Amino acid sequence: MSRFWKIALVIVAVIVLVIVAVRLLHKPSGSGQGGPGGKDNAPVPVTVVPVVRENVPVYLTALGTVQALNTIAVNPQVGGELLSLGFAEGQSVKKGQVLAQIDPRTYQATYDQAVARKSQDEAQLATAQSNLARSVNLAPKGFISKQDLDTLRNTVAQYKAAVASDLAAIRDAQVQLNYTKVLSPIDGMAGIRGVDPGNVVTTSSTLVTLTQLHPINVMFALPEQSLDMVRAAQMKAPLEVTALDRVDAHPVAAGGVLKVIDNQIDTTTGTFRLKSEFPNLKGELWPGQFVNVQLKVRTDNGALVVPAQAVQRGPDGDYVYLVQGDDTVKMQPVVVAGEVGDSHVMIGTGLKEGDKVVTEGQFRLKPGSKVKALKPGEVPAAPTAAELEKAKQNKGGGSRGRR
Repeated sequence: MSRFWKIALVIVAVIVLVIVAVRLLHKPSGSGQGGPGGKDNAPVPVTVVPVVRENVPVYLTALGTVQALNTIAVNPQVGGELLSLGFAEGQSVKKGQVLAQIDPRTYQATYDQAVARKSQDEAQLATAQSNLARSVNLAPKGFISKQDLDTLRNTVAQYKAAVASDLAAIRDAQVQLNYTKVLSPIDGMAGIRGVDPGNVVTTSSTLVTLTQLHPINVMFALPEQSLDMVRAAQMKAPLEVTALDRVDAHPVAAGGVLKVIDNQIDTTTGTFRLKSEFPNLKGELWPGQFVNVQLKVRTDNGALVVPAQAVQRGPDGDYVYLVQGDDTVKMQPVVVAGEVGDSHVMIGTGLKEGDKVVTEGQFRLKPGSKVKALKPGEVPAAPTAAELEKAKQNKGGGSRGRR
């Protein structure tokens, strides 16, 4: 580019800047921001709601783990060949239901031997008792010595003891024989089997693991700062517990009750453990599942409540735009005492019942702005013909002032 054209471009740029500066300097005040005829004088349409009093439940929240009420690894109490299983994997089983059958033949033989031994000893006892009875009748006549009579009495006692021992052996053999049928100790759900029929099992073989799901426990932990609050509330009445889904926070199971507060604080985490119990009638909760837990510790009666979107965060803390009697707003500092569900908050200080706060349109406001209060869901009315004409005249006056 030649030197001539460079100089020409600089001159054009300077002329443009001068023209822009002149227009800005001669801009009429009526069309500026905040001027007598400016747009900022028009009321800003905003959504306004009153501060209300409600009975607000106060919750403590934590991450919880679902735990079966009882978890039992079923092991046989006698060894032998596993003949059959009496359950299906994943099936609900009842207390006393036969879960497995072990080969009973060896134990049946032991039982039969004990019964036969008892019959033998009973026969010998009967003979000894008959001999003793005859000798007792002959003793006064001197036909039998006192020593022989004592021997007969001792023989009777010996056979009585043998019969008693046989009875104990029979009971033991009966117990061992009964153990060949493995029975369910609880109502629960069977897991995956650990041994297949045909294998030889021992007392260390786990046949299946049973879990009791109705009712079911949820374990969770809270910070130690909450211990006194929870203990005081638990002394008044059993505390309600709700389990929420971790993804979208919808209730998974309600109707839970706090059962146990652990007797110590974990020094490594500064928390204490709690156990809650749920009926779980429909199987909503499953062992090992993670849930969000809500523990209701109290209800604040008559608490001040506003929509959460009304509260703004500033450099000096939380505040709301409060609508005053002259339809202007001011920034009112507030203290938030807690959340109320997903959409409202509880106000500790800064507001009173009936105060009107802005919930939508705050981005257009500043302290002292005049507002037009709208109800939630209400939209501003369309401008009338007179308002449009007035706006056109104001615009026209602003244009003449710029010429």
